[in-house]
Amino acid sequence: MLLQRYSIFVVLSLAMQVTLSVRYAPKSTSVSVNPSGGIVEGSAVTLTCNSDGNPPVQSYTWYKNRAITSSLKQSYTIKEVKPSDSGEYYCEAGNGIGTDRSPYEHLDVQYAPKSTSVSVNPSGEIVEGGAVTLICNSNAKPPVQRYTWYKNDRAITSWTGSEQSYTIKEVKPSDSGEYYCEAGNGIGTDTSPYKHLDVQ
Repeated sequence: MLLQRYSIFVVLSLAMQVTLSVRYAPKSTSVSVNPSGGIVEGSAVTLTCNSDGNPPVQSYTWYKNRAITSSLKQSYTIKEVKPSDSGEYYCEAGNGIGTDRSPYEHLDVQYAPKSTSVSVNPSGEIVEGGAVTLICNSNAKPPVQRYTWYKNDRAITSWTGSEQSYTIKEVKPSDSGEYYCEAGNGIGTDTSPYKHLDVQ
């Protein structure tokens, strides 16, 4: 009898999974601002530095108008923002491999009218029959949108509107009195001190 021999070969396949971690410097760095709308004087604003890096970002440096600020954290908070805080901000992110800077983020602080005053032209003696112009001066951002004029603490309705100045073409003694203006821009209002008009 003829014997048949069979050889059985077993092949073992070992599958190995290798995780490759690529290290890289920060990239896609950007600054986000909260709140994202208009920034009003006296409110709080937070700037956050967002960046992608491996290992994760370890250091942050904040700049305002190219000068280094005091903040070294990912978020930079100004608790009571002032007009002087307006400017161009950016952050620099670092992780030991390299650094990356964000584009500029413009911070524009808006504020209600302030330092409101009334000037009179001509500034000297006001003579009956002559012309006189009262001008309401105010510092505001956005600019003043509405002016209200008062004589002896009563609103002059015909002087209310967007005009900064008002002219009396032929002044009379009855125009003498205490004048002031109120300036408003949607954020708030401010009133000037009294300006005495004395018609000779």
